Formats: sequence, structure tokens, C-alpha cells
Amino acid sequence: MDKKHLGLALCLALAATGLAAQSLEPAARKELKRAELSGAPGMQLISSISVYQPGEEIPRHVHHGLEAVYVVQGAMIQVPGKDPQPLPTGADLLNLRDAPHAGFRVVGDQALKLYTVHVVDRDKPLYDAAPAAK
Repeated sequence: MDKKHLGLALCLALAATGLAAQSLEPAARKELKRAELSGAPGMQLISSISVYQPGEEIPRHVHHGLEAVYVVQGAMIQVPGKDPQPLPTGADLLNLRDAPHAGFRVVGDQALKLYTVHVVDRDKPLYDAAPAAK
């Protein structure tokens, strides 16, 4: 393979890898602040706002650290195979390190708006796919 084609192949491979790594990163998430966590080398704190429109899914995933969630605007959600249920405004959630969570779709006519704070490992992605359920 000549240098031109090798370079093109390398660029395509890197782009595909980047797209695959970002597939769990919600387009709806807007990062507000990111800072090193003092007293905990290798950890960082990230605050974000995410807005999920009706029909959008939050895939089942994990974080390499803690995630605290506050529901700014509640909505109806549906886990596959279950009845829709409300995730009410004002609810708070805490997801522990590497604990699988989410895996639902926003249903109904109102968007779901979340404020999140992550305290996570700096050298790992913010989102990773959750292992398959047993």
C-alpha cells in the first residue's frame, strides 16, 4: 500500500475508532465544568446538563467513578419489556463506580432534563457500555 492510501486508511480507522468510542456519549450532554479533584490524584470532577427528547434512548452504561444525578425536568421513561414510569422532577440518583444503569427510552411528550456530577478516573472514558445482563 502506498503512503497516500496508507494515510487514508489510517485516518478512516482513527475516525471509526473515535465514532465507536463516542457512541455512548450522549449528543444531548453539555459539559459545564471539569476540574481535577484536589486530594485525589488521577480523579476529575465533571458537571453537565443533558436533555433527552421523547423517543431518545439512554443506553445502559457504566462510569469509572461516581455519578450524582438531579432531575431538573421529569419525564416518562420506559425500560424495554416494562411499563412506562415517571422519572419525576426533583428526583436524585447516585450511580456507583462501574455499576450498570440507564437502559431506557424517554416516552410521552416531555423532554427529560438532567444535571449530573461525575467524579471519575481521569484516564478512562466518561461512558463505557455496560456488560451484558446475566
